[in-house]
Amino acid sequence: MKPILSCHDVVVDFSGFMALQGVNLDVETSGVLFLIGPNGAGKTTLLDVICGKTRATGGEITFKDEISLVKLQEQKIVEAGIARKFQAPSIFLHLTPFENLEIAMKQKKKLFSILFAKLTDVQKDKINTMLRKIGLFEVRHEKAGSLSHGQKQWLEIGMQLIQEPTLLLLDEPIAGMSGEERTKTGELILEISKECSVLIVEHDMDFVRKYSTQVVVMHEGKVLCQGEMKDIQENEEVKNVYLGRSG
Repeated sequence: MKPILSCHDVVVDFSGFMALQGVNLDVETSGVLFLIGPNGAGKTTLLDVICGKTRATGGEITFKDEISLVKLQEQKIVEAGIARKFQAPSIFLHLTPFENLEIAMKQKKKLFSILFAKLTDVQKDKINTMLRKIGLFEVRHEKAGSLSHGQKQWLEIGMQLIQEPTLLLLDEPIAGMSGEERTKTGELILEISKECSVLIVEHDMDFVRKYSTQVVVMHEGKVLCQGEMKDIQENEEVKNVYLGRSG
């Protein structure tokens, strides 16, 4: 099976600072791929390039074996099937979880439709199904501002998923969460990966060990190695440049 996303010699040059130095990476059509590495390794920059927030200086990024992403605008990349959740949750705090998902579901429509279109029964069922999936059905009519940190993160993940992407990008999704919230997030990610490829930047190695299908180690803007976590842990080069630094 061909990968859902392929990066070939991707370079990002910020006025002489090489944030990415020829990244080669394939994201498989199913599963959970974690990006790990020291701060400054280029992990978040790679997510930025994939979703169009940052432009690649060189190289190629191909989505679904035919769509070149390097010159596409961010909205076109979203429409192609790539969703991005940033580290800090970006939700409408004065609206309910149900209303947040309603707005997210209508994003591809024009402004008039967003303001005046009424939800169909099918759309209501779709929102309620998503609320159950992310564990927020019982609080669906409460203000999002009253939710816990973890619940806000799950809500934004739901806002991305309701647009039915085929690739979901997550940047440190468990940062600031309690132990129970981390477990629920990991289980949610595994559930998501059955229908949508997931690419995650993460620093928590216990979380990576538990929920990864594949792991990519980045260092100084390059891919150092890729494989299952047990193989990564035994890699001497990885121990020297990354895992060994934390003891």
